[in-house]
Amino acid sequence: MAEIWSDTLWPVIVIVFYVLVIAVPLMLAMAYLTYAERKIIGAIQLRQGPMTVGPYGLLQPLADGAKLFFKETVIPTGSNKIVFVLAPMVTFVLALVGWAVIPFGYGLVLANINVGVLYLFAISSLGVYGIIMAGWASNSRYAFLGALRSSAQMVSYEIAIGLIIINVLITAGSLNLSEIVLAQTGLWYAIPHFPMFMIFIVSILAETNRHPFDLPEDEATLVTGYNVEYSSMTFALFFLGEYMNMILMSAIAVILFLGGWLPPFAIFPFTLIPGPIWFILKVCLVLFIFIWARATLPRYRYDQLMRLGWKIFLPLSLAWVVLTSGFLVYFDMLPR
Repeated sequence: MAEIWSDTLWPVIVIVFYVLVIAVPLMLAMAYLTYAERKIIGAIQLRQGPMTVGPYGLLQPLADGAKLFFKETVIPTGSNKIVFVLAPMVTFVLALVGWAVIPFGYGLVLANINVGVLYLFAISSLGVYGIIMAGWASNSRYAFLGALRSSAQMVSYEIAIGLIIINVLITAGSLNLSEIVLAQTGLWYAIPHFPMFMIFIVSILAETNRHPFDLPEDEATLVTGYNVEYSSMTFALFFLGEYMNMILMSAIAVILFLGGWLPPFAIFPFTLIPGPIWFILKVCLVLFIFIWARATLPRYRYDQLMRLGWKIFLPLSLAWVVLTSGFLVYFDMLPR
């Protein structure tokens, strides 16, 4: 009996423990990202934001979660009920499993696989299926149109994101996310690849359907788009999945361009701060850009969104791949 416990059950318990160590703080961060967003936008617009529930409104995310949890789940009569319920689950789970390969510090990663970038590509590509399922299963014109917009938008900007990441992979010479971070010791890739870093930030705004590219949820024309028929916890899963994707994309930007857990300067006081703290601070900086964009920028038209992705970002990122490759070959700087 002891051998069965040690050989089979104990490794499973350890893995579940590691998953909970990552998932539970992420859930809290996701809940309080909504609070931070409302507070920051309130400050930009010269108002207070949440102030009533708890001191300084700190309990507002818990109150919102309790409200959604106890509300009735309404399923439309003409919908495909199984797909309708599965769609938000797919969106939320895919946003969560991407964190399996994200390194929080040196050696602090759940699965340190050598093809971590390809894993993240696969997860982000599957994310569109939850939205398509929701739009089709809702049996609503507004929901279906929002789902079509989202699928076209995500596919368009995934191409630009892929070409941008190729520049980082060529420079680092590895698909392992931890090795990409270590390759930035002394020089973050945001400096030599600054134009690609800026395009990447704009592209992840479009990839996560965030303002000013939130065309799939355009209230003026689509009545909130693909999630118009959802309520209570099914709506909450879409809502939380969106914010989880924001945090995941911010973490990817930090790993690829901002040195991951590495401090900004190799000076003694900076090295006293642990690597995971630097990682969290950088992720918060990128998340602030998400919120800042929502508070200040007007929404794009859909034709402007597509023109930006296909006629500007795609040629620029492709040209940068050629320039990066030519530079590394000419100066014999390819990673060995």
